Amino acid sequence: MQSTKPYFIRALHEWCVDQGFTPYLAVAVDETTRVPMEFVKNGEIVFNVGLEATNQLLIDNDAISFQGRFGGKVFPVLIPIGRVSAIYARENSEGMAFEITESNIEEPSAPTKLGRGLASVDMTTDANTESSGQIPTQTQVDRAETSKPSSGDSPAPAPTRPTLTRIK
Repeated sequence: MQSTKPYFIRALHEWCVDQGFTPYLAVAVDETTRVPMEFVKNGEIVFNVGLEATNQLLIDNDAISFQGRFGGKVFPVLIPIGRVSAIYARENSEGMAFEITESNIEEPSAPTKLGRGLASVDMTTDANTESSGQIPTQTQVDRAETSKPSSGDSPAPAPTRPTLTRIK
């Protein structure tokens, strides 16, 4: 069965763009991710994946790919969906956190599809654009605690909406 994770990522990206927010993508870096390693901190990197900050953005079911500028040089980025830890709006931190999973995607030799990105402009990471200069190193999903015990025939409590908490 296909994972719902890429669908949530695409939906939240579209929501951010529609609201005029800047979509940020937090990624847990490993050997399957192709990112500029000099910008990785504590095994994580945060990207601005707004349409103005990326070129050829493609959020596929297996991976996210785009071209971005880092230090004035174009760098092709490839992120397996399983390595995405969160997507959120920079302005209000609304978004969704995900579990990190191992991925078995093979790196394509050449891009086969083009995303809906605009012309390449300066790509920045959270550390360079955030006024506090801090990159979240851990995500936390808040879950509501119920005070009443659940009985065998009562329905399970409705899941709460996860939120992203930045830890300094």
